[in-house]
Amino acid sequence: MFKKRSKNKKKIKIHPLTPAKTLSYGFGLIIILGTFLLSLGPASADGKPMKLIDAFFMATSATCVTGLAVVDTGNHFSLFGEIVILALTQIGGLGFMTFGTLIALAFNRRISLRDRLLLQEAMNHNSMEGLLTLIRRVITYALVIEGTGALLLAARWTVDMPWHQALYFGVFHSVSIFNNAGFDLFGSIHGKFSGLAEYAGDPFVNIVVMILIVLGGIGFIVISDLLHYSRTRKLSLHTKVVLSMSAFLILGGALMMFALESNNPETLKPLGWGDRAMSSFFHSISSRSGGVTTLSMADMELSTQFLFILLMFIGAAPGSTGGGIKVTVFAILLGAMYAMIRGREDIVFFRRRLSKGSIMRAITQTWLALFLVIFTAMIMSVIEDREFLLLLFETTSAFATAGLSLDLTPRLTDISKAVLCIVMFLGRVGPVTLAYALAPKSEKELFKYPEGKITIG
Repeated sequence: MFKKRSKNKKKIKIHPLTPAKTLSYGFGLIIILGTFLLSLGPASADGKPMKLIDAFFMATSATCVTGLAVVDTGNHFSLFGEIVILALTQIGGLGFMTFGTLIALAFNRRISLRDRLLLQEAMNHNSMEGLLTLIRRVITYALVIEGTGALLLAARWTVDMPWHQALYFGVFHSVSIFNNAGFDLFGSIHGKFSGLAEYAGDPFVNIVVMILIVLGGIGFIVISDLLHYSRTRKLSLHTKVVLSMSAFLILGGALMMFALESNNPETLKPLGWGDRAMSSFFHSISSRSGGVTTLSMADMELSTQFLFILLMFIGAAPGSTGGGIKVTVFAILLGAMYAMIRGREDIVFFRRRLSKGSIMRAITQTWLALFLVIFTAMIMSVIEDREFLLLLFETTSAFATAGLSLDLTPRLTDISKAVLCIVMFLGRVGPVTLAYALAPKSEKELFKYPEGKITIG
């Protein structure tokens, strides 16, 4: 006869992925696909398959919009390889959930509550209200800004190259720079890893590039706020903090670089006063996530290199194409210090008090980032026989998805390349997001421990 099924047999429950896990897995799958495409023979200019670890590094760097490179993009890759890099940069900068939502909207697919939660996490938005409208605006803003930047750069570069090449260079660099990736193709013209060195004294190229980096770094929420200011006549607290802190960091970074590098014969000294000021602002803006340079970072003073480590670590704004701990987090840390010195309990910005949850998240994010950067630099100092500042610079650049380099990345061992890939992934997804993805399901605390006191200071 038939056997009766055991009543004690447990049913296997399949739990849906959390938004944090979905984002982490999504970026991981894109990197794997990019690695496969870049490792193919047709992706290289010489037709030879790329070394797997190098393909993995370049795919990770492009998807995480970092810009660190183990090979010169303009020299090594074919047209197919460059397009793969460009596509990974665009998807990584705007976020795969943004593109997924756009496709769903195009086919009139209903956006579920879970999809909205994913979008909220991906866009670093405070609520689900107006998310779909924001996604439409993100795509529109990106296309308009990238298209305008491409046309402006192409118009300038028609002087130096055929119009069809200038147009292609305009599109590639506009997308790369707006997404704060920093990949460039000028190695095929001016020499490997030359960057924008030939345009150090060109105001037009400098201004267009700086505007693209700033627009990509302040975030789409801020851009939307600014564009609708004439109708609403108000700016959100987020926008006010981002704009004020960005201006402070750009001006402060430019002034410090100008003072530190003016007597350096390898960087600012040969330039006129106007070009010195322009280069100082350019690198102050680019250092917080842009990844493009007109001067050699390796030839700068040690004090300037450490300044850029700090600027890279702070990074860009939440919901932007940039990385770092974010300017809003840095603002909260400064606000906490100011409140403590003045004997106040609350952090207040523009007559608005910040919640305890925002403060705790900012502190957690900073400590996780700091531990990650320092611990990784220590590991690499064991693997690589290099000066610690060089390793700290490359590690911070990888975490902050900044893309600046002291010409060390191409000379790293395979183990160090793999380590930096992990750091770039963590920097793009976010240490806090990854912590949420790996953490077990939280349970509500049923009791509280008695309060204790410890001596501080």
